[in-house]
Amino acid sequence: MKTNKIIITVISCFLLILNGKAQDKYFTKTGDINFFSKAPLENITADNKDVLSIINVETGEMAIQMKMIDFTFEKALMQEHFNENYIESDKYPTATFKGTITDFKNMSDTKKEHTVKGVLTIHGVSKNVEIKANFKKANNAIDVDGNFIVALKDYKIKIPKIVFMNIAENIKVTFKFNHQPYTK
Repeated sequence: MKTNKIIITVISCFLLILNGKAQDKYFTKTGDINFFSKAPLENITADNKDVLSIINVETGEMAIQMKMIDFTFEKALMQEHFNENYIESDKYPTATFKGTITDFKNMSDTKKEHTVKGVLTIHGVSKNVEIKANFKKANNAIDVDGNFIVALKDYKIKIPKIVFMNIAENIKVTFKFNHQPYTK
């Protein structure tokens, strides 16, 4: 039931942002998100290149959605543990972000840092966040990149004591999006 509520919320967010003129929206479904865990015994990295993101240039709203199961790891066993034991992808299949880009109207054709304020939902837990990101609007596209830290405890992701030397408590998340004009 909780999964259905999350899916309905995500779809509603995207429909609200898509509502209006198509030329006001920039979109990608091939965004790239990477996370990196640096721990004493092992470094872990994973990539997700199927991330959906949309920007409403009239309002500065931005929404992001990704399936957690789409993260790929170097080792299959890491991927299995991530999905089954830590992120519980069967219960919490998606992570989402919905927020607003500050000072969006002053975006330029040179890379400029903006703050994005909004709600990040991972593992069924929603938190208010502020993320610094670089934006560049050029050649009829909006490029966005940056990184931030996610504390696993903030999202109730539990790491068993037996593997605490293998998995960092704070994970570095790096993202890169190339938004193109959305057409209906």
